[in-house]
Amino acid sequence: MLSACITALIAGVLTLVIQKLYFPYFWMDLKFLTKVISYGIKIEIYKKTAKVVTVLDRFMQQAQKIPNKPFIIYENSAFTYQDVDKRSNKVAQVFLKQGVLKKGDTVALLMSNEPDFINVWFGLCKLGCAVAFHNFNIKSRSLLHCFNSCGAKTLVVGSDMMDTLEDILPNLNGDNISVWIMASESHQPGINTLLDKLEDAPDAPVPAHLRATDSVKTPALYIFTSGTTGLPKAAVISQLQSLKGAAGLWAYGVTSDDIVYGALPLYHSAASLLGIGGCIELGATFILKKKFSASQFWSDCRKYNVTVFQYIGEICRYLCNIPKKEGEKDHKVRMGVGNGVQQNIWKEFRDRFGDIKLCEFYGSTEGNLCFMNHIGKVGAVGRSNFFYKEVHLRFDFSQFTVTAQSVLSGQPALFMVACFDGEAGLLLSRVNSMSPFFGYAGSKSLTEKKLLKDVFKKGDVYLNTGDLMVEDHEDFIYFKDRIGDTFRWKGENVSTTEVADVVGIIDFLQEANIYGVSVPGHEGKVGMAAVVLNPGCGFDGKSLYEHVQHYLPGYARPRFVRIQKSMEITGTFKQQKFRLVESGFNPSTITDSLYFLDESQKCYVPLTTEIFDIIASGQIKL
Repeated sequence: MLSACITALIAGVLTLVIQKLYFPYFWMDLKFLTKVISYGIKIEIYKKTAKVVTVLDRFMQQAQKIPNKPFIIYENSAFTYQDVDKRSNKVAQVFLKQGVLKKGDTVALLMSNEPDFINVWFGLCKLGCAVAFHNFNIKSRSLLHCFNSCGAKTLVVGSDMMDTLEDILPNLNGDNISVWIMASESHQPGINTLLDKLEDAPDAPVPAHLRATDSVKTPALYIFTSGTTGLPKAAVISQLQSLKGAAGLWAYGVTSDDIVYGALPLYHSAASLLGIGGCIELGATFILKKKFSASQFWSDCRKYNVTVFQYIGEICRYLCNIPKKEGEKDHKVRMGVGNGVQQNIWKEFRDRFGDIKLCEFYGSTEGNLCFMNHIGKVGAVGRSNFFYKEVHLRFDFSQFTVTAQSVLSGQPALFMVACFDGEAGLLLSRVNSMSPFFGYAGSKSLTEKKLLKDVFKKGDVYLNTGDLMVEDHEDFIYFKDRIGDTFRWKGENVSTTEVADVVGIIDFLQEANIYGVSVPGHEGKVGMAAVVLNPGCGFDGKSLYEHVQHYLPGYARPRFVRIQKSMEITGTFKQQKFRLVESGFNPSTITDSLYFLDESQKCYVPLTTEIFDIIASGQIKL
């Protein structure tokens, strides 16, 4: 008996030692997987029973359960779950009375971060409408395209956003788009006011059947992504994607007692689905900021007792760049959730501000998979195992070379080759009934271009993410680079084609090739333009500055310009980008004339070695 007990004890100890040595993340993985599976079962029940409890339904449950708990805190004002429920009821009542909307309609929303963004969003959803979030940074032609592509015939705009519409308002009126401004009065003809009507509207709920849905495939939102081959595309965000996004904070271990800080724009899926939706799922409180301020961040965290914050990589770098002072670890922040932080910034952030667990995730707005680094491993965007690859996420990495780009256009991939362990490859996500791809509003060709067929065997279909990733020997996944015709800067995806279309129409340019280049100390890549001048024309840095200032958002404006005698092309007659990307913007190694967008002079000025050194050392803010 004693010997049996000793044998069992030794076996137990050996098992524990083996687990610690060879499977150090076993228990953390098991706990996380249990959460993923349990939530997946709930989604499957929704599918089978056709009784979908949406994020909006969950919000209304919380408004009944915890009516007086603060849901949104904005500029020292607290709005409880009940407050937001009643205010959004008023929005629904106004449009129901006006008779301009019906269930299934799409409504465009152009507002900056403020509580009424959420009130209008929820109010429209209570009527059964899908809401199209519009990026308030985009302008003119791109903005008009966004309205048209999502099929919206009604637009709700914030009172501070009317200037954005000035150029395209005649077009909106011509297309019979009903424009509503969040104000009590308007001096613009043909603009409806909403704020005055909300004051008189009842706060009683509208009929529940209007918001009810029997399918997780029903569109809930449209969120715009940078088109890889042109203008922004309206990604369809189904009820399924909304529900998955709302489970993100819960999966990372955030609870109802946490206070979540968000300064990302609400038109982003990270802020709206993960942040707002995540707090609704938990019944937590969300601190909403108009925009991010590094100088105010830690004082806000102390003031509101923040425990969790949302970030993109730039935010962590901005915080590391502020001057050091006493008491920087004097706060209650325990977790950050986001993506895009570099390993060196990650380590510096934790060393300086305390043991804050940064939970990176990877996923595109329209994508059908998401990686989550629930361990907190520095540098990793997610974690893999057999269950993820074969049952849940269903993804593969394909070997990728420059010549392999010829298959990235929706054509059959002709049996691509899977990567070896530790080899960087193109991330491909299987598309099937378990992992559907809902695509984009508008032309079916936009959706088809994202899909690859016959990838590893005849008949399979994969979503091309356009991202190079690598998986290490411990099953951690790392982001390596973005390929194709986009780059990421300031947390935004930038379409090189869209920028080239804008830059290329200026009169002294014959052709423009847009690409992203790395800058020391910055996450992502900043825009650069290689241009060819029209015969007999000189480069006009002042005119180009004014042109991009008017037509492009700040994150999309090329910061550097390279003057070339002729444009390099590939064997398939496409503009050559790879060698331009690799050569960067160093005037010491490039013989072509280079220019830099100087905000202080409001002009593109010659890029000298002195300016380059200042940029490289981080003394100039890009």
